Amino acid sequence: MAIVTSDRRQVPLKVDPATDELISHAAHFLGMTKKDFVAEAARGYLEQRREGIRQGTIESMKVLDGSLSSSVAKVTGLSPGRIEQLGGVGDWEE
Repeated sequence: MAIVTSDRRQVPLKVDPATDELISHAAHFLGMTKKDFVAEAARGYLEQRREGIRQGTIESMKVLDGSLSSSVAKVTGLSPGRIEQLGGVGDWEE
């Protein structure tokens, strides 16, 4: 089984033998290829998990804003507001 990357080449998708057996049986009984089954299953899974993915993306963007405060907040679990109450963290250059 292979997946397609952004440059349109196929690469193997490695799964454990039990998962491969599930995929093989499901694809067979649905009359589709394993490749098509996995692609459809992945799309369905992502659709079901859309809100969780959105929330994770938002949380990641808070860290990816480049500020030291956001990075410390992520590591410590403290909110940026609480970090400021405790005296802040300064800037990367300080």
